[in-house]
Amino acid sequence: MDSLIKIPKSRNQLLDSIPVAFLLTDVHSKILYANQYTKLLFGYLKNEIVGQRIRVLFLEEDLTYFVPNIVYLTLYKNGFDGEGLLRQKDGTKIFIDISTSSFKEGREVYLTFSFQEIQRFKELEREILEMKHWANLGMMVEEIAHQVRNPIVSIGGYTQRLQKVFSPSQKSKFYLTQILRETKKLEMMVQRVEEYVLIPRPTLRREKIQEVVEGALQPFSKEAMEKGISIHLEAKALEGDGSPFIDKDLVIKALSHILENSIKAITLKPMGKKRMTVKVALLGDRESVGISISDKGEGISKKNLKCIFKPFFSTRPDRVGLGLTFTKKVVEEHRGKIQVESRLNRGTTVTITFPRDRRQKVRRELISLSADISPSSSF
Repeated sequence: MDSLIKIPKSRNQLLDSIPVAFLLTDVHSKILYANQYTKLLFGYLKNEIVGQRIRVLFLEEDLTYFVPNIVYLTLYKNGFDGEGLLRQKDGTKIFIDISTSSFKEGREVYLTFSFQEIQRFKELEREILEMKHWANLGMMVEEIAHQVRNPIVSIGGYTQRLQKVFSPSQKSKFYLTQILRETKKLEMMVQRVEEYVLIPRPTLRREKIQEVVEGALQPFSKEAMEKGISIHLEAKALEGDGSPFIDKDLVIKALSHILENSIKAITLKPMGKKRMTVKVALLGDRESVGISISDKGEGISKKNLKCIFKPFFSTRPDRVGLGLTFTKKVVEEHRGKIQVESRLNRGTTVTITFPRDRRQKVRRELISLSADISPSSSF
């Protein structure tokens, strides 16, 4: 039998390279071979697990029915495909996808067991479900927005007409003004919810980051000037031309939410004679391009800093609380990162980084000259 289970070196290397724990047993489920990945998944060295029965990987409560059933299905049916909670060498439980089959070599019958951690499958499943969820949510939000926006417009229109037609008392004026303010807030909330839920997939093009940032700053220049705030753009720390693959319109929208927060934070904090400034710095190295937006405004407390990306979280009653949520989602859609540093009454810095090139390094350049297999090379 020993000669029958000797695996050629080339096949052994192949079995060791696959990211699945592969075990070969006899008809009595005695382990005859285990590949290298078995150690990574279960913690057993080859010489520790070979010679033991397959039951060593299963929980005590599964030895009476589950294991015998798997062996039976493998021997006499089409094998077993399913999930199970197994145990590693140290006793840790691990959720595993199990696939088995059998084959005959001469007079001997062998069983094969393939084990793969199911977490990866679950993550993929979650991503698919999340995509479906967002698609359904998008359709629902579109319908709700349509149904809600019409009454809001009507209420606002009738209120404005009442203000013009009648000469209400001071108290009535206050009520009508409040109605208009609340309808505008509702309209803004509907708009922001639509904007967040219906974010399109980025259309990626190579864009000059400085031009994108300048496009985001332009709408705020007049407002900042009127409030005595100066906006400084620096590009000293940017290497090269700073042209990542991004969706220009989405990134401008994302940056506008940060700039809006910075200007608001500065105006809410008494600055005295201090100069009110928003600093925008462009950063970048060979791998990434970044934008840093800093202010010396009111800042964010440690408690609130943990919640700033949560939908509808806001410490200001006049805000919807979806700006940073939108920004984070856009950045993540670009495979970028967003980081916020803030201290109460000291100010806030928001840093966004985008990969300069979405392709992995191994697809972009030679790791070594010896890897060159171009037509001019000797390989």
